[in-house]
Amino acid sequence: MPDLPSQPLLWGFALLIADLLLWQWAPFAHQAGRVGVRVALFLGYSAVIMAAGISPLQPPPWPDNTLWNLAATGLAIIWWLYGARTLGEVLGLILTRRIGHSGRLLRDVLGAVVFLIAVVAAAGYVLQLPVKGLLATSGAVAIIVGLALQSTLSDVFSGIVLNTTKPYQVDDWVAIDGTEGKVTDIDWRATHLLTTAGATAVVPNSVAAKARIVNYSRPVGRHGVTITVSVPNQVRPGRVLEALERALRGSHALLPDPPPRALVKEAGEDSTEYTASGFVANLASKGEVRNQLFDLAHRHLEAAGVTSHDSGPASTRKRALLDEVKVFRALASSEKDRLADALQARDVPAGQVILDMGEVPANLFIIGAGVVSAAIANGDTFIEAGRMGPGEVMGEQSVLDDTPSQARFTALTSCTLYSVDKALTRECVAARAEVGKALQKLQAVRRQSSQSLLLQRPAPVRKGGFLGWLQRH
Repeated sequence: MPDLPSQPLLWGFALLIADLLLWQWAPFAHQAGRVGVRVALFLGYSAVIMAAGISPLQPPPWPDNTLWNLAATGLAIIWWLYGARTLGEVLGLILTRRIGHSGRLLRDVLGAVVFLIAVVAAAGYVLQLPVKGLLATSGAVAIIVGLALQSTLSDVFSGIVLNTTKPYQVDDWVAIDGTEGKVTDIDWRATHLLTTAGATAVVPNSVAAKARIVNYSRPVGRHGVTITVSVPNQVRPGRVLEALERALRGSHALLPDPPPRALVKEAGEDSTEYTASGFVANLASKGEVRNQLFDLAHRHLEAAGVTSHDSGPASTRKRALLDEVKVFRALASSEKDRLADALQARDVPAGQVILDMGEVPANLFIIGAGVVSAAIANGDTFIEAGRMGPGEVMGEQSVLDDTPSQARFTALTSCTLYSVDKALTRECVAARAEVGKALQKLQAVRRQSSQSLLLQRPAPVRKGGFLGWLQRH
């Protein structure tokens, strides 16, 4: 084996090749392990060249031996560049740990600055070049390049500001300068968004830094949903707001805090705009809940006589309601007329139980107006399985096979209910097989939803220790 101090070139290049191979192909699961190996190899490389008498802070000590002097100069310059690369990796690891993926841009900029310092230091210490003149020349060149790349540099520094202030991060859903999408990357020049259309929008960082930014992902766990409806001016605003409040109460997905609310947005010459807004916990469900609110708003406005049948007789309103009941859609118009004549209406105050669990009703109930909560048993308590609004029915189990109700139905708001005698409903089932299939499908869907909800409920954790003993005794 060659003597270590007399063969630094061989050992130095061996360590550099080992660093390259380990960095590219070593099976490290974590970045910290890879960076640790690189630091260890750099320290080994430093020990090798210094043991051979080569100092990165001084020119080579063999001016008479041209070949050995050139090799030592190369090893010293590589030490500076190798050190800059290693320091850049360490800084990148620290930034990633502290500020996550959004620190990549800052890591790249710091790495470039460290590398530039290493180049200047190598030129001054190893090559003994006039650094002051070099810095003056490079400064003039930097001014010229800076003027030529003014917009690009603006994007770079704007990207640093965005990474520091963090108005948004990767995976946030934002709107920047009117462009809405999910942030997929923030690099040195631009922010990349994945839009709802599946396209990629590239917003320059300088534009994002000056634009109005709306971050839909913050605060976490609360995302606003708003719909706007327009109603003719002749309709009293109180009726519209009451119907919209019922629509908001009818959505089980809206968070109770802050409470949903309906407001008058703007009054025009012919119509008035109203907004109904609330909050959901999951951003992915925002579109679905918004569509649901539009449907609920239409149903409750119609039930309140705002959109149609405002001044018609009660028989007309009952007939229009049957057109909205899905289980009766297969009936002919004459059959619906007969059924509408048999509907019996009654008003139910908020908080009253309409149909209790285990009860076998004598009628099929149709909600004409208001919001009804359906709750299922979970041990000794009840949990809400869903909410119902105009056009939905209760008591289908009794019509099909006289089985008791599997849920408790309670009026959340004041409601108007219509009841149909069970015998008459069974005549409709006998006359139209589609009605029976619709009732069976409704029963199966509700049973499956109840089972899924119970499976999703976490099992209660029994507390141990002294606190648990106190609660049990």
